[in-house]
Amino acid sequence: MHILIAALHRPTKPTGVCRHAANLAKCLADTDKTSKVTLLIGSWQNEYFETSFSLESKKISLVSVDINNTAVNRNIWYLWGLPQLAKQHHADLVHLSFPLPFIRQLFPCPVVATIHDLYPYEYPENFGYPNVIFNQFFLKQCINNSDGLSCVSQYTLEKLKEYFPKVEKRKKTAVIYNYVDFSQITAQIPKSTNINLPFLLAVAQHRKNKNLDLLIKSYYLLLKNKQINDSTQLIIVGSTGPETENIHNLIQALSLQDRILLMTSIKDEELRWLYENSQLLVVPSSTEGFCLPLAEALSLACKVVCSNIPIFREIGNSNCNYFELQGDIAQNIATAITESLSEQGSYGIIPDKRFCKLTTAHQYLKFYDKI
Repeated sequence: MHILIAALHRPTKPTGVCRHAANLAKCLADTDKTSKVTLLIGSWQNEYFETSFSLESKKISLVSVDINNTAVNRNIWYLWGLPQLAKQHHADLVHLSFPLPFIRQLFPCPVVATIHDLYPYEYPENFGYPNVIFNQFFLKQCINNSDGLSCVSQYTLEKLKEYFPKVEKRKKTAVIYNYVDFSQITAQIPKSTNINLPFLLAVAQHRKNKNLDLLIKSYYLLLKNKQINDSTQLIIVGSTGPETENIHNLIQALSLQDRILLMTSIKDEELRWLYENSQLLVVPSSTEGFCLPLAEALSLACKVVCSNIPIFREIGNSNCNYFELQGDIAQNIATAITESLSEQGSYGIIPDKRFCKLTTAHQYLKFYDKI
């Protein structure tokens, strides 16, 4: 079976969607049923797909599309260029790694899409106006035109049914978790960075729902009240986004320029090192579709402090220290951090079979068979 994965996306540096596409390719390539995986990316994505995601399987073919990286050009390519490449490569199935606009009649094979979240409806602030109108339209168009929809969590499926009540009657749907696998990844300290021990860690794109401003304020409180070592650093890993300017302004306003390190474009080896050497991971989001960093951190026995929202309870179960997104939230985060730091040792996390690479691969193949 030849699976073509559409991963051409705007970011010039790795994001969660890019990681999902790469992981999807790797887990499918490990199965006997899959003969080939073609991964379609933009030319501006070449470097980080080749260096950051360990795409070593001979079954995986990276195909670079050379177009201008603008919204208009990308959307035109989704509508016309993508189905042409599906025909040229004789794909048996096309898997969209995120919702994008397409014309189903132009494809020679079934088309399925991964639904990561319902942010355009649930959290429109992430996009601003009028952008959110286009995001809502593209998401709706993709849901209506796809032959099947795979959701990355039960929470995402429930939100999908909330905003599209008739979807399960009209489409094949499935909950297939993102997998976590660092078994072949050797930890490596990030290069060319001013990392100091000890440090707190956050892994999140600069978006409103990630609440990185609240994390920065709580870190300031911890230092001010001498509740953490004065040399403790805060490292935030994630691509830039709508909140980047506000984050920089807040760091300057609190005079934390020498204490907070913002990082982007790191390799899996470097990410593993950060998880394993951090005091804990902080995830203060208001909403998420899955949150891969949370699952990754737990798989490496890293302590996790996170907001008490349904998706984190689904992913983290009782393995996290939760805080409420009510009242003085920055103080709530600070309290949860101090409580976690006071606990001796690290968590002895038992690997979660829901996030197993082989399990995910078999679930996708079973899902494809139903289309």
